[in-house]
Amino acid sequence: MFIHPSADVEDGAVIGSDSKIWHLCHVRKNANIGKECVLGRGVFVDAGVQIGNRVKIQNYVSVFHGVTIEDGVFVGPHVCFTNDLFPRAVNPDMSLKSPDDWVLGETRVGAGAALGANSTIVCGITIGRWAMVGSGSVVTKDVPDHALVVGNPARQIGYVCACGKRQPTLEAAQNCECSKEGTPQ
Repeated sequence: MFIHPSADVEDGAVIGSDSKIWHLCHVRKNANIGKECVLGRGVFVDAGVQIGNRVKIQNYVSVFHGVTIEDGVFVGPHVCFTNDLFPRAVNPDMSLKSPDDWVLGETRVGAGAALGANSTIVCGITIGRWAMVGSGSVVTKDVPDHALVVGNPARQIGYVCACGKRQPTLEAAQNCECSKEGTPQ
């Protein structure tokens, strides 16, 4: 395991073997980061977040409480996760909101998925296994396995196989030659 001297890893965080945590990262207590992960410059991992094995999180991503990232996920630079569907700093009486004044929105990113740079992932959804989110997309609803989604709001425009190449059908994506040699479906 490698943790850059400028990174802040709080007591109680679990970091898997052979993982690398680079410049200016902050990993909160009770976060669990799997084996062979790479967290780029400026990544924030909130308390209680679960990150699988062999996950690559590029520069300046904040992974907030309520997010679960399964094995082998790629998170591009500046991806934005949310965890509150009704964000407010104060209550209607203008009192400062406390942790008891909001409902956590949970998000799951399935194994092998890829999230393009600057995409926004609105909480309360699941992104399927091997799915791909195009750069700059705003994901507001569940994304099926192997789906390729783009736009604001993100809409499915096709399918991708495990190696990331566009395929004409879901069946073709699931049965691509790369899938036979790589990770099982």
